[in-house]
Amino acid sequence: MTASSLLEGLFKYLFILSACIAGVVHVYKDAWPRPDYYDLSLLEAPLQTKTDREPFDIEAKQLRYGIAPKFDYDLYGVVVSYSNADGFTNIWHHKRWQDFINVRDLCVIWGKNVESGVYKDMKFNSDSWTCWAYWPDQETGRRFTMTELSNNHLVTDNDAVKAALMQAETGDLIHISGVLAAYTNRSTGGTRGTSTTRNDTGQGACETIYVDAFDIVKKANPGLRRLSKLFNWLTLLSFLGFVAMFLIAPPKSRYR
Repeated sequence: MTASSLLEGLFKYLFILSACIAGVVHVYKDAWPRPDYYDLSLLEAPLQTKTDREPFDIEAKQLRYGIAPKFDYDLYGVVVSYSNADGFTNIWHHKRWQDFINVRDLCVIWGKNVESGVYKDMKFNSDSWTCWAYWPDQETGRRFTMTELSNNHLVTDNDAVKAALMQAETGDLIHISGVLAAYTNRSTGGTRGTSTTRNDTGQGACETIYVDAFDIVKKANPGLRRLSKLFNWLTLLSFLGFVAMFLIAPPKSRYR
């Protein structure tokens, strides 16, 4: 048996093993942590205070945007869903609106919604505009407080902040500081406002935040998520190795 044939078999079995492990880990890596996993003392209502910041302009993709600060804003929350502006299914921000500064939406919860653990009995989903919360029965719905959930349109022209934003996953405890702000695309005239209260619902209830700083205070399931990335890469590399060895290995005889 040639070395290429041996490697072909090795890569084949490594691919099968890696794919199986990656599948199992994928099921568990996004499991909700228990409430006591978080520092509940941080998960108070967002702090909104008067701002002294003047309107300013930023630039992205050679377009200028006017930012109109409304309030200074500081938020700790647990991520329950998100929507990426450059996601495959999201055609609104970039193509239709020419909006290249709202890089991501993060839907978060805090307060009793975390302390009670009700989130573990629910499902959440985000689209281009909205965060949706689903509960299986009326009792779960009564335990959930809609005023302790917010969908946040996160605006930045800072590459380091953007990179940090894109690392957040469901279950992570995150910290955002910046300003609630409206903004205008100077080229198209398109505008987006912001909510300034946690008590509103429906269209216009989302917070638009120009982000000065973003931190992931505590990752959910960090070990499983590292394993997921590792075995995803092993699955891909072993598959490519198998294909390469299959192509260069000499033909196998049909007869012994």
